[in-house]
Amino acid sequence: MKELTTRALSGLLFATILIGSLQLKYACIALFFIFGLTCLSEFNKLIHQKNTASYFIFIVLFLTTAFWNNLFKSEEILSEISQILLVISLLVNLLLIRDLFSYKSLPTLLTNHFINTTFYVSSGFVFLLLIALNSKNYSADIIMYIFILIWINDSFAYIVGKNIGKQKLFESISPKKTVEGFLAGVFFAAIGSYVIANFTDSLSFTHWLIISVIVSIFGTLGDLVESKYKRQAGVKDSGKIMPGHGGLLDRLDSAIFAAPFIYLFLRILNYVS
Repeated sequence: MKELTTRALSGLLFATILIGSLQLKYACIALFFIFGLTCLSEFNKLIHQKNTASYFIFIVLFLTTAFWNNLFKSEEILSEISQILLVISLLVNLLLIRDLFSYKSLPTLLTNHFINTTFYVSSGFVFLLLIALNSKNYSADIIMYIFILIWINDSFAYIVGKNIGKQKLFESISPKKTVEGFLAGVFFAAIGSYVIANFTDSLSFTHWLIISVIVSIFGTLGDLVESKYKRQAGVKDSGKIMPGHGGLLDRLDSAIFAAPFIYLFLRILNYVS
């Protein structure tokens, strides 16, 4: 009970800070920037990387995305750059998913200093920011509701999996995750998408339902990918910044992994550019 209370209070504080910061464009940029650097630091410790170049790459990518419209008149170039980054990030994420089904350590390509930090961690925050910025029309709604769907999925997957879960989802990587918990997360996220669709006119219910499925599937896979990195590093958590949750990367692994897939879907809808 004490563990659950600590986890709930820590999660509530995190959610309050995040939702509050999302209401203002530059507060959102500042928060994602801090979150990105923190997660990158935790990830570098997991892969025993001391090279500072990964921080420089993140700073350049993130700040260029954040302030492109303040510095340049043409949005077309940013759109083209984001498409290139999207293609590579999706390919890297798909390779990481493939290696969940292997008992071997991650291949050299996916532990390369620049591949994993740039196209797994850094790009995740870039796409979260691009979703929020929506070109020149900053809106907190879409990104806020995406995080709410992630929290709904995670919470019900945890509660149902812990209490009635029997069949393991990926026992070799994350023994506590169950098929029952995963299905509960998908189900309640779908219900959440219906509620969200009735609170906002930004997207239709069908679109929110698809996003909830993307969040549930790729968010869970993202959590498993990070778990594999932690298992190889021989640690339980990526850090200790959040009591009951571990590190910030432990809390955001689902969001940064799902972000490129959500961004791709929104681009197909021509919602973002």
